[in-house]
Amino acid sequence: MTIPATAKEPVLGGNAGMSSEYLEVRDLRVSFDGFKAVDGVDLTLMQGDLRFLIGPNGAGKTTLVDAITGLVPATGSVTKSGVELIGKKVHRIARLGVGRTFQTASVFEELTVLQNLDIAAGAGRSALTLLRRRMTVLPAIEEALDVTGLGTLRDTPAGILAHGQKQWLEIGMLLVQNCSVLLLDEPVAGMSHEERDETGNLLRRIGGERTVVVVEHDMDFMRAFATSVTVLHAGKVLSEGTVEQVQADPRVQEVYLGTAAAGAAPELQPEVSKEDSDARA
Repeated sequence: MTIPATAKEPVLGGNAGMSSEYLEVRDLRVSFDGFKAVDGVDLTLMQGDLRFLIGPNGAGKTTLVDAITGLVPATGSVTKSGVELIGKKVHRIARLGVGRTFQTASVFEELTVLQNLDIAAGAGRSALTLLRRRMTVLPAIEEALDVTGLGTLRDTPAGILAHGQKQWLEIGMLLVQNCSVLLLDEPVAGMSHEERDETGNLLRRIGGERTVVVVEHDMDFMRAFATSVTVLHAGKVLSEGTVEQVQADPRVQEVYLGTAAAGAAPELQPEVSKEDSDARA
């Protein structure tokens, strides 16, 4: 059974419903010169949910994340634990505990892992104090080093880290900012199989006390680690539920396979990559 797109209750998964921490999206809309990139999206995300956002290229996944984090103008409502985010500046939303990553890791490559985390932890400090090296390492930074597995690389320049390690560092930078909602845009793109699995395990480790939303094209990664899935199509929520529920939804099958296949639900196929999509345009 598929949860209707208009459902107001959280999708089952993780520890949904066990905490007052949540992110609620209602009738969210984003338009660019008349094109409706996000068209009336409703989502309820609870603490402990590892939610994957999937959908064909152009479905509105990244634009939805941009709207939640204040990067693009939007109408409707986005509340974090009852606090309205729509209309707030990007830095204000970040200070409320909503953090995001981008498809390309944004780290200071000439600085060490520890220095990157220290700068992130000092987001509220003055420019002068940021230039001073802390005499001790903050407990939050030690915890981030431990949970991301970067402890032995603390003095390594970020620029020479492996691709996956840079992504883990960026996630660590959100953790030291005490983000309770993490929005991750294709975190395993370009990773090796081993890095991908390590990333999934990292998301599980940090997800119990947070809300983690993953925009993803890797269907194998989604099947392995998602607790719940939202499928977007043409800027709207097409389907929500567990991996099994959305795979069995004929509407999802039609979007991904071109036909509402009868019988046993097929596995979702990988999406066309951006490069392939651009080549066909």
